[in-house]
Amino acid sequence: MKILVATEKPFAKKATDGIKEIFSAAGYEVVLLEKYSDKAQLLEAVADVDGLIIRSDKVTAEVLDAAKCLKIVVRAGAGYDNVDLAAATAKGVVVMNTPGQNSNAVAELALAMMIYMARNRFTPGTGAELQGKTVGIHAYGNVGRLVGRKAKALGMNVIAYDPFITDAVVFENDGVEQVGSVEELYAASDFLSLHIPATEQTKKSINYKLMMSMPKGATLVNTARKEVIDEDGVKAAMMERTDLKYVTDIAPDAVAEFAELLGSRFFATPKKMGAETAEANINAGLAAARQIVDFIENGNTKFQVNR
Repeated sequence: MKILVATEKPFAKKATDGIKEIFSAAGYEVVLLEKYSDKAQLLEAVADVDGLIIRSDKVTAEVLDAAKCLKIVVRAGAGYDNVDLAAATAKGVVVMNTPGQNSNAVAELALAMMIYMARNRFTPGTGAELQGKTVGIHAYGNVGRLVGRKAKALGMNVIAYDPFITDAVVFENDGVEQVGSVEELYAASDFLSLHIPATEQTKKSINYKLMMSMPKGATLVNTARKEVIDEDGVKAAMMERTDLKYVTDIAPDAVAEFAELLGSRFFATPKKMGAETAEANINAGLAAARQIVDFIENGNTKFQVNR
């Protein structure tokens, strides 16, 4: 078996070494394609591989067409909208993610962003504390639950909405209040921590109406995807409501305009930082390698996302 690790943003050396060890123990050949700058390099590299590990790299229909022997793609991370799932399914290629491996890193960043904005981006002047404030969690998966637990430890009131979790016990066991609608969630949240994926249903769903419904001084925290934000709507709401704040780990397309119009009420990280910790980098890389071996040797499809 031949496995390609294709990463424009390479894994940490410790992760790469661990990946090599896992595949070596299984008797697989490993090829690294790091810091590549041309899609042609990826198209050439995938031609004869059985498995592929990626990070934020795009696996398009063109890439899949070029990968004549490919059986499995694993995205080292939770999101997988950088893989053409329909094309992969048509080719009989299994696509997996590594849920939970980056969750703590993203959750810590979300809380750090709340503190950063509450303290006026660490500029002189009176800020605010998180204790006693209400944080709303939009999507209560691995990251959302960790945000909730950490927020409770800081003395915050935690509410959550997730239409895919129907068992109220999930929320009750965490001491989290489950609200009945997305509208109710935003209207009650001093801080809104966003964790929804980018789908046809969620793209541009965070809009003018939701932002305008938020309490005075509220902050939207986005560590999810930029596509879920209706940029025009959010910008219009923030121009009308000069008390609102927006902090994001995924810069808007109109990031320069946001910064110019909104000043210190807006902040975007220079690049996506959610999973940029040594621990998350290692955890996701090793999990991806183990999942490929388990799939090839045992047929385990537990984390398949294109069923």
